[in-house]
Amino acid sequence: MLTDTSALLIAALGAWFATRAVTQRFSFGFGRAEFLTAFINSLLMLAVVATVVYHAFDRLIHPLQVKGEAVTLVAFIGLLLNVLVLFLLKHDTADLNRHAAILHVMADLLASVAALLSGIIIMFTGWMIIDPILSLIIMLLVLYSTYHLLMEAVQGLIAGAPPGYSLQTIGQDMAEVEGVQSVHDLHIWSLTSNRVALSAHVVIDDLSNWQPIRERLCRMLNQDFSIEHVTLQPEPEAVAVTFK
Repeated sequence: MLTDTSALLIAALGAWFATRAVTQRFSFGFGRAEFLTAFINSLLMLAVVATVVYHAFDRLIHPLQVKGEAVTLVAFIGLLLNVLVLFLLKHDTADLNRHAAILHVMADLLASVAALLSGIIIMFTGWMIIDPILSLIIMLLVLYSTYHLLMEAVQGLIAGAPPGYSLQTIGQDMAEVEGVQSVHDLHIWSLTSNRVALSAHVVIDDLSNWQPIRERLCRMLNQDFSIEHVTLQPEPEAVAVTFK
């Protein structure tokens, strides 16, 4: 619960920071703060996983007496609280920052389920080892989700192409637009997890036809790839052709 509270606080600070107005020094605004907070929360989640796994193996080697009734009661209360928080987060705006917060709550919710099952099994069978076994299973699931969140956060921080966006596919589609000879110096990156930017040099037959060609390119990028922030530079001939 302490790590969940920390994660939600970090996510809240990141969401507030992302809404700050554009400044002369930060012309893109602060929307990318969500990648930073998601990265921090991913590292925090990895620390939680490592801690639980360490203690789970220690319990496998040195089993301890567990009070099944107390565990069941506390786990049930924790489960209700986490379901409530998860419900509130699910109805919030979808972004990577919220995803990171949900991951922490889901981890705690799964831990509550594991603890609840452990408490019930221990009450009726006295099988103490079920507690660390379920903990390890839950942490494997959490580790899988955390890894993907961490990779997405790192990709956003270093301005990599967002998941699902292929430079090869987008470049070829741009080159097939009427009036375009080829495309080079194509870059695609995330301004936020919900806003993708693109810049490219476009080689065309006649610079006087640039305005309608640009409109066709922007319309195609918006309709086919949901890319609205587009910067295109027209050129009469290719210097370094990549897509044609």
